[in-house]
Amino acid sequence: MANNPQSKKRARQVVRRTDINKARRSRIRGYLRKVEEAIASGDQAKAAEALRAAQPELARGATKGVLHKNTVARKMSRLSSRVKALGAQG
Repeated sequence: MANNPQSKKRARQVVRRTDINKARRSRIRGYLRKVEEAIASGDQAKAAEALRAAQPELARGATKGVLHKNTVARKMSRLSSRVKALGAQG
């Protein structure tokens, strides 16, 4: 338990930051889900549009420290290659 004023303040800040980070992570997951659904439907145009919408959110997650920058880079790379493969397939 926090005993001095500084540790009490830090405890309050951690609770606030946790809520903000949780919301950011959830928002990113929503964008990723839209891309995954578009890829599953086989519509390349829809998948490319969803990916374009998801990329800034992913990048923001890396900037804000919610996700590691290499994790974001890996996710973007894999998703873009899957969207590109839809075009070659169809």
